[in-house]
Amino acid sequence: MSRPKPTVVLEHVNKKTYKSEQVLDAEAIWAVFFKDKPFNLKSSNVLTNYPGPKYKKVSFSNPGHAHNLAKKLNDIFNCEDFSVVKLTAGETVKEV
Repeated sequence: MSRPKPTVVLEHVNKKTYKSEQVLDAEAIWAVFFKDKPFNLKSSNVLTNYPGPKYKKVSFSNPGHAHNLAKKLNDIFNCEDFSVVKLTAGETVKEV
């Protein structure tokens, strides 16, 4: 069974590079929370500073990715503190 085709809300095609940017409709954003609070996830090599720390995504437009990450983190840290939160509304903020 194939995935349902996403609804394209806006599209822009660069006429020089032929790259397309599409804004797709989404039901929500799913975020992984730790003990019911948002968090950042950083990975790095403990032996060297190269190539430096990498900050990983913890919010997704697909619920499956969020559930997979929560399960992986619960398994790694041997806990049940990571959960998935469905975000559908919130406060709009402007950069200062």
